[in-house]
Amino acid sequence: MQLKTYFPILGWGRRYNRQTLTSDLVAAVIVTIMLIPQSLAYALLAGLPPEVGLYASVLPLVAYAVFGTSSALAVGPVAVVSLMTAAAVGKLAAEGTADYASAAILLALLSGAMLTVMGLFRLGFIANFLSHPVISGFITASGIIIATSQVGGLLGIKTEGHALPDLVMSIAANIGTINWYTAAVGAVALGLLLWIRLDLKNWLNRFGLPKGVATIIVRAGPVVVVFLTMAWSALFDLGGKGVALVGQVPQGLPMLSLPSFNLDTMQALLLPALIISVVGFVESISVAQTLAAKRRERIDPNQELIGLGASNLAAAIGGGYPVTGGFARSVVNFDAGAATPAAGAFTAIGIAGATLLLTPFLALLPKATLAATIVLAVLTLVDFSILKRAWAYSKADFAAVAATLAGTLLLGVEVGISLGVATSILVFLYRSSQPHAAVVGRVPGTEHYRNVKRHKVDTVPGVLSIRIDESLYFANARYLEDLIQAQVAADPEVKDVVLMCSAVNSIDMSALESLEAIQQHLGDMGVRLHLSEVKGPVMDRLTGTEFLHHLSGGVHLSQHQAMAATAALRLAEPTHPAPVLREAMT
Repeated sequence: MQLKTYFPILGWGRRYNRQTLTSDLVAAVIVTIMLIPQSLAYALLAGLPPEVGLYASVLPLVAYAVFGTSSALAVGPVAVVSLMTAAAVGKLAAEGTADYASAAILLALLSGAMLTVMGLFRLGFIANFLSHPVISGFITASGIIIATSQVGGLLGIKTEGHALPDLVMSIAANIGTINWYTAAVGAVALGLLLWIRLDLKNWLNRFGLPKGVATIIVRAGPVVVVFLTMAWSALFDLGGKGVALVGQVPQGLPMLSLPSFNLDTMQALLLPALIISVVGFVESISVAQTLAAKRRERIDPNQELIGLGASNLAAAIGGGYPVTGGFARSVVNFDAGAATPAAGAFTAIGIAGATLLLTPFLALLPKATLAATIVLAVLTLVDFSILKRAWAYSKADFAAVAATLAGTLLLGVEVGISLGVATSILVFLYRSSQPHAAVVGRVPGTEHYRNVKRHKVDTVPGVLSIRIDESLYFANARYLEDLIQAQVAADPEVKDVVLMCSAVNSIDMSALESLEAIQQHLGDMGVRLHLSEVKGPVMDRLTGTEFLHHLSGGVHLSQHQAMAATAALRLAEPTHPAPVLREAMT
């Protein structure tokens, strides 16, 4: 059972049959056709030779088939991780040099090692530190940066920089050097790709083609554009007219090897590797869980860490760069009927075949075609609606989105995602440091207690009932002290304070000391302190502490029992005022 947990292939492999083989092969053919131009384009985005994208689409897919848990997730180079790779490696070496390529391979190795260790130590929860608003803002900003970075490739001008201001200034400085042949190729490639995506399927359906055949033709459309522009390049000698071409691509697969280990380079890449690992994992697990829900399958986040870690280690050994699960190709894989992770292994075989057979022809491919492929792919990532939705729902979430978006656009991907995480943590600490607390009373005719500001409830003079809607810890402990002191000081008749703890999931040492201080202050004022609806794990922590021994009131199973206990205590006193009704406040 333990072996199957770490090697999911031992589970689904036993159930493999001819039907799943057919489904996986069909999906692999479609994804392979889609992945070839994408792999070439994303490698250029990462600042690497185009063949590196193909290398990164072979062994990682095989590794994920062995260790991954999603039947539909398609692993390989993706736009955001490619941009982050370029930003990280570009600080250490010049693009096009051997040191640059070696650093990219080392980055994949570090990322793979980190992901694997996180999976073995079951740290899948780390993805929770990247909230959905932060990820949405980061991906939107990354999409804008990536699209802007490809303007140079579409126009035949030189651009540089990994943040929007640098890219815009670079474009403006070189706009007078446009190569109009390159611009023509870029415009035609972009127009064809856009038409293929938006209208080709409807056009084919009007001719009566079966839906499945039309889908395959649409998926193969980018490859057709690649061959058309290569033919254009050959017939009209575009290279001689200044159009940048891919050039000679080494035929065959690289020898398996480990990257060179340079201590200074490793230290410089540790933080980028961690950020790439977490961002890649969040993107991948989101896609995997979305697709798994449609088939009622289960995704194990911790095993997914191991699967992605193994994929990145394989990428490093096979001469690639960091990879993760891609949204677009995973959806295509799912729609094409992939039944098991074996579809990825078959895709790897297809990519390996393309690397062996097609690379001699890629020398004539205009880089503007690959730039158009990237632009069209990343524009689907841009979603400004998250700003409107966040503003309408939560100003704090809007602050996190805005900080991530602005930071990524203006300062770069690493700073942007760091700002987003930092803002999210600060927002969380601010919210939890001032937890919602409500004075509660009994709903007439029931044993339910609700906020006096929202419901018509019965309250008892001399008894202050407060519900705390947050776990108690160091950041909000003092807030609770001040709240109770202010409420008791405002009503000299209070003789009993009941803390309703139904929403308190934990109490740390600082909060326990605050409760002891509250007990001491109330005792000095002649006021008893009670607790109600304390959860089992919290009570386990409190049991045996001095706090319970010195508690002037009691610990009660329910709020209603706590109120009954305070009533019994008041019966022994000379006077006990009758309950009054407090009207709801709006």
